[in-house]
Amino acid sequence: MQPFSYQRASDVRQAVAAAAKPGAKFIAGGTNLLDLMKLGIERPAHLVDISRLPLAAIAETSDGGLRIGAQVRNSDLAADMRVRTRYPMLARALLAGASAQIRNKATTGGNLLQRTRCPYFYDINMPCNKRTPGSGCAALNGFNRIHAVLGASEACIATHASDMAVAMMALDAIVEIVADGGDTRRVALDDLYQAPGTTPHIETSLRVGELITAVILPPAPPGVQIYRKVRDRASYAFALISVAAVIDMSGGKIRGARLALGGVAPKPWRTPEIERLLAGERGTDVAFQKAADAAMKNARGHGHNDFKIDLAKRTLGRVLTEATS
Repeated sequence: MQPFSYQRASDVRQAVAAAAKPGAKFIAGGTNLLDLMKLGIERPAHLVDISRLPLAAIAETSDGGLRIGAQVRNSDLAADMRVRTRYPMLARALLAGASAQIRNKATTGGNLLQRTRCPYFYDINMPCNKRTPGSGCAALNGFNRIHAVLGASEACIATHASDMAVAMMALDAIVEIVADGGDTRRVALDDLYQAPGTTPHIETSLRVGELITAVILPPAPPGVQIYRKVRDRASYAFALISVAAVIDMSGGKIRGARLALGGVAPKPWRTPEIERLLAGERGTDVAFQKAADAAMKNARGHGHNDFKIDLAKRTLGRVLTEATS
C-alpha cells in the first residue's frame, strides 16, 4: 500500500486549497479512484475528501434549466422527476451505466472525470502513455476491440467510459469549476476534455487544484430525446457504441438535431457538421445513411475494432429512424 495522508474538507475553499498541493487528489464516491489506487496506477500523496461538501442539490436556473451539484449521486440524478421529464435521454444514459450499487455511490463530477477502462492502462506491466508518458501504447498493436476509431492518436487509442457525459454533451452542458482562491469559471463540456495528441496523460483542461462544483443544463431542447447503448451484455458493461440524439421535427422535416457518440473516441464525440447536414432533411433512409457515412468519414479502425465503424453507422441510423418516426 502506498502511504498517503487524508483530509476531510469542510468547505469548497478549503478543498481547493488542499488539492493545490503536490500529489493531492479529490475523492468523493471513490468508485474509480480507489480501484486505481489498489492497482498502483494512481499514487496520491494526499486525499482530500469532498463527499461532505454542500454540492448535492439539483436546482432550477432562472432560464428554466437545471444546476446539478457535483456531489449528486448518479441514482438520485436519474430518479429526479425534472430530469426524467425534461431530459429523459440523460436519465436513460445514467441507468445504462454501471450497477445500481455503483450508481448509489458515483457522483456527477466523478462520473465526468472517470478514467479509461482500457485493459492496458490497468495492467502496470504493459506500456501505456496515459499511465506512463513516453512508454508507448500497447493497444495499437494489441487486442483493441473496445478502443477508439475517432479522435485518437498514435500515442493513445483509449475511449472515454462515461454514459452520462455523452448525454450531457448532446444537451450542451456547461461545467462550473472553482480554483484555489475562489475564482469560478465555466466551460462547455466539450472543452473540458482534451484530445490525446502527444500528451494522452492530460485528459482535461482542469488546472491543478481546480474542483468541479456543478454541471449546468440549459433549458430542455425541443424534440425527441433518445439514448441508445450497444454493448456486449445487457447490463454492467461499457458501450461499444452509444448515441445520444435530440431530433426536432416540423412539417415532416428535421428542424434541428443534436448528436453525440460514445464508445468511439477518447471523449464524448459531438458531431456538429452532421447536425447541420440533417437540418432541413426529411426522415428518409437515404438522408440517414448519408449522415451516418459522414459521421464516420474520418474513422479509423485498428484491427479488432474495425467493426465499430459499421456498428456506429447502423446504430446512428436506428436512432434517427426512431426519433423521426
